[in-house]
Amino acid sequence: MSILEPAVVRLGYAAVKGTRHRARDEVVLDDHGPVGDRAFCLVDVERRTVLRTVTHRALVGVRAGWDGSVLDLELPDGEAVSGPPVASGERVVCDYWGRKVDHVLTDGPHSALLSGYLGRDVRLAAAPRGGVVYGAPVSLLTTASLRDLEERTGRRDLLATSARFRMTVVVDAGETPYDEEGWFGREVRLGDAVVRIEGPVPRCGVIDLDPGTGEKDGSLLKALAGYRPDTGGEPWFGVGAVVTRPGLVRGPANGSGPLPGRR
Repeated sequence: MSILEPAVVRLGYAAVKGTRHRARDEVVLDDHGPVGDRAFCLVDVERRTVLRTVTHRALVGVRAGWDGSVLDLELPDGEAVSGPPVASGERVVCDYWGRKVDHVLTDGPHSALLSGYLGRDVRLAAAPRGGVVYGAPVSLLTTASLRDLEERTGRRDLLATSARFRMTVVVDAGETPYDEEGWFGREVRLGDAVVRIEGPVPRCGVIDLDPGTGEKDGSLLKALAGYRPDTGGEPWFGVGAVVTRPGLVRGPANGSGPLPGRR
């Protein structure tokens, strides 16, 4: 069966789990997924839990940048810190969706900034590759599926705010909504990389949060639940994939769009 080759129209990930899902000009995919994706997370050491977007919506307002050595954090009010996260020598094992994940706590100004912002004591921790990723390492959504949800809900902003779905890649593969769900088991070429589609992505309430502020701005989850298949009550929207050939994936020239318009 031939390899599918849809057009990449958006790439993105969050360097710190739960923070803003930022568009990227290019992404390197390796066996663990996008390099730099969720390289860090925030940990409540006393409770041994990893903070997640769905329960800490304010995280979406935080912009995180990571170049492999320096981590930049910027709050909505412009307050920012920048510097290398230094391993403190402390480790903490947290339960993440039934998996025991070993995190390396860091020293530096990042934890203090985010503790003050969230109003609770948290520590920035380095996460092992894939350690705080819920499903498949790569996620993919088509513009046709986004357009269909726009039409069904009467919203006209979902193509422009596709970051709310927190997908690794948005692709243009034609005009058939949910065509990606017919790709299970097939390979898809994304730039120099190839991924194999494994299954659907079940959605939670995070998709109802404005991707820039974290404020609830709709009922997309309820809309999807009204007509989409589901897994354990969570409706499908998008698909997950594993990397079968590592490589570089480039997005549009400015890294964020514009996404293809309605046809």
